[in-house]
Amino acid sequence: MEKKEKVFALDIGTRSVVGIILEEHEGEYKIMDMISQEHKERAMLDGQIHDVPAVSKVISAIKKDLEAVHGPLKNVCVAAAGRALKTEFSSVSLPINGKPLLTKEDILHLELSAVQQAQAKAAQNESEESYHYYCVGYSVLHFKLDGEEIGSLIDQQGKVASVEIIATFLPKVVVESLISALHRSKLEMEALTLEPIAAINVLIPPSMRRLNVALIDIGAGTSDIAITHHGTVIAFGMVPTAGDEITEAFSDEFLLDFPLAEQAKREFSQQSTIQIKDILGFENTLSREEVEEKLAPAIKNLAQKISTEILRLNNQKPPKAVMLVGGGSLTPNITEMIAECLQLPPNRVAIRGCEAISELSIHEEKMKGPEYVTPVGIAIAAKKAPVQYITTYVNDKPVRMFEVKPLTVGDCLLAAGHNVNKLHGKPGLAIMAYVNNQAITLPGTYGNPPSISINGKHGSLETAISNGDRIIVGKGEDGLSPHIKISDLLDAIPTKEIRINNKPYEVSINVKKNDKVVSINEIVCDQDRIEVKQTQDLKDVFLQLGYQEYLSLAHPFRVTINGKDTFFPAFTGKLKANGIDVKPTYIVQHKDSIDFHLPETPTLQMILTKKQMEFEKEITVFFHEEEVQLKKQVGEVFRNDKKLSSDSLIHSGDSIQYKINEEATFIFQDIFRHVEIEMPTNAKGNFILLKNGEETSFYDSISTGDRLEISWPVISTPKR
Repeated sequence: MEKKEKVFALDIGTRSVVGIILEEHEGEYKIMDMISQEHKERAMLDGQIHDVPAVSKVISAIKKDLEAVHGPLKNVCVAAAGRALKTEFSSVSLPINGKPLLTKEDILHLELSAVQQAQAKAAQNESEESYHYYCVGYSVLHFKLDGEEIGSLIDQQGKVASVEIIATFLPKVVVESLISALHRSKLEMEALTLEPIAAINVLIPPSMRRLNVALIDIGAGTSDIAITHHGTVIAFGMVPTAGDEITEAFSDEFLLDFPLAEQAKREFSQQSTIQIKDILGFENTLSREEVEEKLAPAIKNLAQKISTEILRLNNQKPPKAVMLVGGGSLTPNITEMIAECLQLPPNRVAIRGCEAISELSIHEEKMKGPEYVTPVGIAIAAKKAPVQYITTYVNDKPVRMFEVKPLTVGDCLLAAGHNVNKLHGKPGLAIMAYVNNQAITLPGTYGNPPSISINGKHGSLETAISNGDRIIVGKGEDGLSPHIKISDLLDAIPTKEIRINNKPYEVSINVKKNDKVVSINEIVCDQDRIEVKQTQDLKDVFLQLGYQEYLSLAHPFRVTINGKDTFFPAFTGKLKANGIDVKPTYIVQHKDSIDFHLPETPTLQMILTKKQMEFEKEITVFFHEEEVQLKKQVGEVFRNDKKLSSDSLIHSGDSIQYKINEEATFIFQDIFRHVEIEMPTNAKGNFILLKNGEETSFYDSISTGDRLEISWPVISTPKR
């Protein structure tokens, strides 16, 4: 005969602790015993044990009573209160412009970043570190691509991808204080579950969880909420309003102290009339209609708060159905008011008791109520689907996690306090450039995901992990700043084949970077200003090919003489395109033949001759019948205060000063610079200067054709 196994479970609530013993046989459970005892002190607050010794006393008392009937109890199944769970919404956006198609790993990284942000929000509200919270589950509310909602981001491209999630967290201290209270009562935790999961496991099997159903456990101090959809539990929540608010309303309306009001409320849920005695000693008989009228505002307030939280958790949409459990679910008209607030038909909101648990056998009518669903669920769920602690090692640091769902590497990193965003390599710094005065942002390359190994083998954020796994994670490499050429910013790049002085060249569009002509292969840097010209003239071509001197020589030859600009076309370089004279503004065409004729560099004499200005004067005279040419400088030319000679080279743009020599007339004595004078040996007395046969002087002027002589008197030789 198969041995029947007993299961001891505790439901440690805000108002009371319920101890239950189930007997399991071939998958069916039978309630063998159940004891409930209220806390004598306010030892619990919102599911968190605030006074471990006080809670332990109540647990010990229940254990002692049950042991008197069922023998020694050493192990117990418990639940972490659903009201201790914290639910947060979070959204994260990721720029993906220019990024390849999104992969599953990219999307998981986006989701975990949102979970981590929600984890930080939960911790911020409590002034604790984020890794002091276990993530017990999260659900994606929706993905968005460029601001528009989309079903999936896999293989999508755009500018910005975003995700909004709802995540639920359990404070680590809740579990630790629960274990401490059990140890003081000499009990070991056999299995652990969550209260909302416990109730859901026995009332909403996995086959029903594809439906969008809300389960509400209305207790004394809080109303716990769990919501299913798409085959899983998508959200947990809590409203700090429950049965006690109804008790207080009862007390206020009928002048009863709190314990009497609580007793009257329980009687009222089972009887059509009740007898009360107020604090003044007056006795009254109250009908159901009278009590319902007085309590209606408080009940409606409770229904509204529960409904508001359901909508918040369910993305502002009412669920398909609502199930109520817990002692507070017996509040009159609560189902109708919740249905009205959620705009559901009345038959979509219902109270569910232990009789709805298919695998439970109940022999006592009093144990069928909704207040016993959670303790029964704790016993069954903790046995059938216990939540385990597992230990993994992240970079040799031990990490203990609460296994309420299949765990992944991503969960381990969150629990270890690693910032998922910081593990992913940063994008390279973008640069800004301007093309024809239009600003262009050039993004850097995307960072790489973190390197992950599990027990020496390659893994990813979504890889499932087991107890004892060793995970090594390293930061992904950062992206690089863009390495882009000017040609990468352009569409089609037209080229032209030309010849310059019969030498072949290939020229493309004219490009300047920061006012300097550059190649299209030049690298673009931050804040560069790039100018691109599609049409090209000869000036553009010469600049591109490095023939800047051609341009300067092709400009009109200009010399400033005594402050006046004078142009000399004869000394200007000649540009020809296909044999025809052109200017530097000529638009170059494909297959053009360009010829450039270098100009002659003129001398000063050539410049003055062009301007019919004298630099030297020359005459021809005859001295003693011999022809003599006389030269004399009649003008002086200076450039930058430096005197020039007739063969000095003059350049375009020079400024010269020309001065006429007032002593430019030729005189007789000038002849002596060009001829040698020999006095006759027989000369006597003074010589005589003759010009054209007439006596003259040293300072008399002379002109071309004059016949000049020097005559000496001679000594006559006596005749013999």
